[in-house]
Amino acid sequence: MTLHMEEEGKASLGFDWEETAREVIAACLEQEGCPYEAEVDLLLTNDQEIHKINLEYRGMDRPTDVLSFPLADYPAPGDFSLVEQRNMEYFNPETGELMLGDIILSKDHVLEQAEKYGHSILREFAFLITHSMFHLMGYDHRNSQEALEMEAKQNQVLDALRITR
Repeated sequence: MTLHMEEEGKASLGFDWEETAREVIAACLEQEGCPYEAEVDLLLTNDQEIHKINLEYRGMDRPTDVLSFPLADYPAPGDFSLVEQRNMEYFNPETGELMLGDIILSKDHVLEQAEKYGHSILREFAFLITHSMFHLMGYDHRNSQEALEMEAKQNQVLDALRITR
């Protein structure tokens, strides 16, 4: 797995977020049985910058906790069976890795939400990375059934990593 990471802003999360991101992303890929080596881009930024991105790409004039920009289409969430047949452009020509997409995360929101929900900063960060990874693999939460399925998968990953509330 290749993880391209970049950090902006002054806020500090107070732990090795790079190692945590690698562990969480690898656990998500393993749980879903991704048959490919994968590539993910991760940007940690602040509320001001994520607000701009949210407005530009989603038309939402507010900051948010995390944005996910998947690069691949799936016949069903987590179904990698047709990815290679559908579009070789999903694969990095230099490495052969499946380019899953981009995760943009607000450190400001991580810190605020950890306090709001009464759990650690590490747990909030891991939760948001997990949530975003499932979006990159085709999952969504537009209705209650999808939300329940996605939530269960997220909890399985976090429980397996022993990152609990």
